[in-house]
Amino acid sequence: MNLLLDTHALLWWLDDPARLAPQAKEAIEEPGNVVFVSAAVAWEMSIKHAAGKLRCPDDLESVMALNGFRPLAISIRHALNAGALPAHHTDPFDRLLVAQAQAEGLTLVTRDRAIPVYGVAILAA
Repeated sequence: MNLLLDTHALLWWLDDPARLAPQAKEAIEEPGNVVFVSAAVAWEMSIKHAAGKLRCPDDLESVMALNGFRPLAISIRHALNAGALPAHHTDPFDRLLVAQAQAEGLTLVTRDRAIPVYGVAILAA
């Protein structure tokens, strides 16, 4: 299974993995699964960190590598697809994650209740 972590799922994994649903934790730990972290997640984290609203790792790229997570860049296709999504969700970061999951065939690890309406594969965080 190829997973895409929502921001809260990544933060829980790094800070307190027990907060994750057991199935999500097991899927992230499963060596046969590929776990992606979107540039949108790093962007959201850096904005909230700069505003003093979030503690996060100083070197996210190193932390991701240590955990075996792969970066997922934002492509023009991802951005256009995110903009074309129905307005069920207003958060631009979450819309981008949905578009990336759809375009790349990824399962989004999230607890966001507004995301399933898009029909994207979800694993409850």
